[in-house]
Amino acid sequence: MQMIFFLVFFIFTSFVYAQPTNESIKEPIVVNGDRVEYSADQRQVSAEGNVSVIYKDTKLTCKKIKVNLQNQEAEAETDVRIEDKKGILYAEGAKYNFSLKTGGIINASLIAPPYYAEGKTVQKVSEDKYEIKNGYFTTCDFDHPHYLVSSNNIQIYPQDKVIIKKAKVQVGKLPLFYLPSYTHSLKDPFMHVRLIPGKSGDWGPYLLSAWRVSLTDSQMARVYLDYREKLGTAEGFGLNYATHNLGKGDYKFYYTQEHPKKLPQESPAEFERYLVRWRHQWEIQPQTNAVLEFYKIQDTKRIILGDNYNFLKDYFYREYEKESQPKTYLSLNHALPNSYLNLLIQKRINSWYTHQYLVPDEKLPQVSYSLPSFSLGVGNLYLKNHMEFANLLNNDISAQDDDVVRFDIYNELFYPSKFFIFNIRPFVASRQTYYSKDKDGNSLDPRTVFYTGIDVSTKFYRFFNFYNGIFDINGIKHIITPNIKYLYNHKPTVPKSKLQVFDDLDTIERNHRMDFELINKFQTKRNDESVDFAVLKLNTSYNLERNSAVSKGFSDFLIDLELVPFSWLRVESDANFDIPQKKFKIVNFDIVNNLGKGRSFGLGHRYERKGGKELTSEFNWCFNPKWSMRIYERYQFAKIKGEGLKEQEYGFSRDLHCWIMNFTYNISKEHGHTFWVIFRLKAFPKMEMEFEQSYHGPKQSE
Repeated sequence: MQMIFFLVFFIFTSFVYAQPTNESIKEPIVVNGDRVEYSADQRQVSAEGNVSVIYKDTKLTCKKIKVNLQNQEAEAETDVRIEDKKGILYAEGAKYNFSLKTGGIINASLIAPPYYAEGKTVQKVSEDKYEIKNGYFTTCDFDHPHYLVSSNNIQIYPQDKVIIKKAKVQVGKLPLFYLPSYTHSLKDPFMHVRLIPGKSGDWGPYLLSAWRVSLTDSQMARVYLDYREKLGTAEGFGLNYATHNLGKGDYKFYYTQEHPKKLPQESPAEFERYLVRWRHQWEIQPQTNAVLEFYKIQDTKRIILGDNYNFLKDYFYREYEKESQPKTYLSLNHALPNSYLNLLIQKRINSWYTHQYLVPDEKLPQVSYSLPSFSLGVGNLYLKNHMEFANLLNNDISAQDDDVVRFDIYNELFYPSKFFIFNIRPFVASRQTYYSKDKDGNSLDPRTVFYTGIDVSTKFYRFFNFYNGIFDINGIKHIITPNIKYLYNHKPTVPKSKLQVFDDLDTIERNHRMDFELINKFQTKRNDESVDFAVLKLNTSYNLERNSAVSKGFSDFLIDLELVPFSWLRVESDANFDIPQKKFKIVNFDIVNNLGKGRSFGLGHRYERKGGKELTSEFNWCFNPKWSMRIYERYQFAKIKGEGLKEQEYGFSRDLHCWIMNFTYNISKEHGHTFWVIFRLKAFPKMEMEFEQSYHGPKQSE
């Protein structure tokens, strides 16, 4: 007969709470079972059968148990299961303290998905720590795991880390290697051992390997050892770290003494090439932040054989795509109550970098102060201020003079107001810029520029009681937002022809124009949330006067269209129309179908007049929980860019229970044939290096 111990517990707690003693139990222990007995003298409950004990967020089930209600300790036997928010323990028997959440457990297994462990004895030292003797740790939930790390001493800190002494790593019953000590962060999404075999036209057969080691709770080290048949071996190491008071960062060193198999005649047989990268972030105070990036790239191959070679491009192509010439700088930002102060020190470390137009090579230093808006207390009058001091240098041997000290001050007065249905913002501004010298090294007077203008905008909207189940439209709100800006600045007192040009600030000319913008937005309700299912933006400018950069009349007409007709379908297009030529300069079109369950299709078209005309597509399809495939294609229609199929990539993925195997085959005109195989643990899905090409779909609307 099923019996619940509520009545006995009520009588017992009534007796205890009636006494003025510190032994009062604040939280009840509820014991259920087929047979339950209570001993008032010993303050002990015994239960057999389908036993269930609940205390706070902990639940224990077993076949037989004794619970001391005074010290909240229990002795459980047979089919013991202890569950709390940290995980689940299974055991033959256990001694457990509900209050302290500690105890000793016999022949136990621990489940804290996606992590699993087992041992002959398990000691729960505290709520946040387990010690396992003669056991193993894995992410495979099979009774006989595909892989495991075994040891006589395993310490598990749920949701934090695992520390294993004298660790033996094995796949099935096959031992692979031994580690004297191994620490694994359970917060780290990256695999600790990575092996990527493959073959490419640039590298030949290759094997890339990386080992991640937890040095401390806040330091993760990486060791790289790579082999490329056409280039030789390469090695390196890295470090991710975090400090309590000085911020966090990462360091990477990668080195190769390259021995290419194919070289131009009379070139060296080997080239020293390496990368040193250090990035650091430090929140000095809540209002003060510092960012440091240091890049040192030694590339004798580029220096000797020319600009066709680039260390980043040859070894870290994804990083090269983001920034072909990464900068070394220190940035310090401080937020004042109503303004911002910034210090930037930028130094050119790599002498072989080519100079980039309108990007100074060095800023030693650049100090700026910004006051976005400050009320002057006179009606609705506001002040905007920006000041910048910079010591600039360009390492361009063709320049007549390559450095200058510049001090720029910009002050703007504006008066935002509302007239009828219009928001109006008239402004006047003045800019004074002081240069230490002109482009010939001669002194010159300060440059002054006067600005004025007005912004006018408004908003119209209307509701339409329109519903359509096919397109999931539940009422429509149409919003029209027109904006008109008038801008004028007079001719600078010092023409740009006298200045050494470092950035846009040095190219200012007389400007007289009007900007026009029209935004059409259609909104509806989907799942009780407001959604923009159609947005059309139109922009253009009319130049009232010409200068060296623009002609009189209308400038390009910009069009931006975003459509979300269904929750699973998104369409975006943007275009640049040349009004005088009556031709499109640029047209981009993207469509993305997200069909759910790992199935999607993306198609993108890029058109540039007198340039490329490229079609890009990506198809992902999950056949079942085990198998999925991926196809990527890039086709060029323009002869000027090399007509034909530029790149194609095919891949499939196989779920191996606790592992995922990815096989990818890439064919491109630039790099030839490439394939690689990657095995990833499902518990650690991220890779430090990206290999696959992907279609970049349209951006999300704001």
